[in-house]
Amino acid sequence: MRWLTVVSLLFILSACEMREKSKEPKNNKTMTDRFSPPDWVRGTTIYEVNIRQYTPEGTFNAFAQHLPRLKELGVETLWFMPVTPIAQKNKKGSLGSYYACSDYTSINPEFGTMDDFKSLVSLAHQLGFKVILDWVANHTGWDHHWTVEHPDYYLKDTATNDFLKASGMDDIIELDFNNPALRKEMTAAMQFWVKECDIDGYRCDLASWVELDYWLEARPQVDAVKPLFWLGEYDELEKPEYGKAFDASYSWGWMHLTEDFFKKQLPLDTLTGLLHRYDALGDTTMRAWFTTNHDENSWNGTEFEKYGSMFKALAVFSFTWNGIPLLYSGQELGNTKRIDFFDKDTIVAGPWAAELTGFYQSLIKLKSTHPALKAGDPSVTTYRLTTTDDRHVLAFLREKGNREVLVVLNLSDQKDLHFEITGTEVTGLYKNAFSGAANDFTNEKNFELQDWEFAVYEK
Repeated sequence: MRWLTVVSLLFILSACEMREKSKEPKNNKTMTDRFSPPDWVRGTTIYEVNIRQYTPEGTFNAFAQHLPRLKELGVETLWFMPVTPIAQKNKKGSLGSYYACSDYTSINPEFGTMDDFKSLVSLAHQLGFKVILDWVANHTGWDHHWTVEHPDYYLKDTATNDFLKASGMDDIIELDFNNPALRKEMTAAMQFWVKECDIDGYRCDLASWVELDYWLEARPQVDAVKPLFWLGEYDELEKPEYGKAFDASYSWGWMHLTEDFFKKQLPLDTLTGLLHRYDALGDTTMRAWFTTNHDENSWNGTEFEKYGSMFKALAVFSFTWNGIPLLYSGQELGNTKRIDFFDKDTIVAGPWAAELTGFYQSLIKLKSTHPALKAGDPSVTTYRLTTTDDRHVLAFLREKGNREVLVVLNLSDQKDLHFEITGTEVTGLYKNAFSGAANDFTNEKNFELQDWEFAVYEK
């Protein structure tokens, strides 16, 4: 789902505002008292797996060979794009869209067998991974078996008296969640993958296109099989009520605005104003921060096309701000291709593969081990720090007890940028999270950063 409109941003996020907001009682706490994410979610990194394009073979068994490499990278949660069979009627390209399902409880033979997938999940669990599945509840393909067996499960187009096409996508048709029988079968299908394959959660496609009351009805029934992590594809600034059902949501607004910020040279307070709005949502739900995914890469360009030299600074932000970082297949290898969506293609490592692997490895380790970086933890405080150059610098401190992470980002093309942190929040001995070098900020808080450069320190 696309977050199409950036609302006018009226705030400049000050250090005082951020400090006070982070200590206010969260007025939406009761929204999610009913559901709590598993503890492992708060320190995890989500890695989206595009099975079709991950290897030349494009199978579960071929991908399994990469699990040790991803384990070494530090990734903890594997999100598999839909693994269900793809409808053939009105399909796009030679292979069709993952998101045009023809059977909710079977495996796409392109990828292997059900036993292959079960073995992959079992091996992933043995290596310490969690596995979440992409779930497409809003629609199916044109020849899903329900179209014959239960045509009443679908919305109808009154003009054609045929099934209703999904908005802007003519290879898929809309389901009718006013039908109690459809709801029951959809929930049973979600339970199937937990019971049969022992998955650990769902990433719910176009979550806000499905009625909220369905998710509120389905989640406790599916969680009764096993407590799961629920990630919804919606922006909570647009649909805050969906926080009642989901543990985390997308940050579409941030992703789009950062691209505009880079390409249109917008002022930094447009970004900090948006962060203020996200922070006001509180800690009862979490945001997933990202710079690319399957849609963005294929349709809107690689992260290098979208963000240029800013892409690493944005990655640092994604791993250190309050929330859950999300990586896409090949991102850690510097993939520079727009990967085909409906036809066979293969991810290719870019020229900076080794450098980027080390970069993401350091970020993932910091995210997973540092208590001050836990997502949605009300005992963690985030301070926006003031500097002598707030027009170009985003600096913030995340603190839990005596544990701190300091992040400084030069979000500009200014070279040899000299500035210092003002205020008293930062003091004492810190270690650079990438180089390990020590810095004493007790008296001197001076920095020099190149264009789009960053620095991350642990106290």
